Amino acid sequence: MIDFTNGSVFKLSPTHVGEVAGMVQPLLVPGEQLLQAFKGVRDFVVFTDKRVIAVNVQGMTGRKKDFTSLPLSKVQAFSIETAGTFDLDAELDLWFSGLGVVRFEFKGSADIRAIGQLVATYVL
Repeated sequence: MIDFTNGSVFKLSPTHVGEVAGMVQPLLVPGEQLLQAFKGVRDFVVFTDKRVIAVNVQGMTGRKKDFTSLPLSKVQAFSIETAGTFDLDAELDLWFSGLGVVRFEFKGSADIRAIGQLVATYVL
């Protein structure tokens, strides 16, 4: 599983869902829809209407990938932090039952309020 305590694991920027859809499509259950995608240098995160899928690309070739599925139904609380003047990263914290807090850091170009609204839509 991905070490979510390491804040530098994901520094995410918005990307087109189609860019990563082929890698996560086989993991989706019938009727599950891809909503948004964000990429780091090699890693990426996909938000669906049922979960967050965090993908950690490993190894020199990048052929090995760790897929971590985080069901939105297990989110007990969440928090967003907008980017500031000196702190250019925005953050999303999700508190999962049985797992604890998971933090995703987004570059300033990501609309963190829209991400928070997306989470709220499927959690509340």
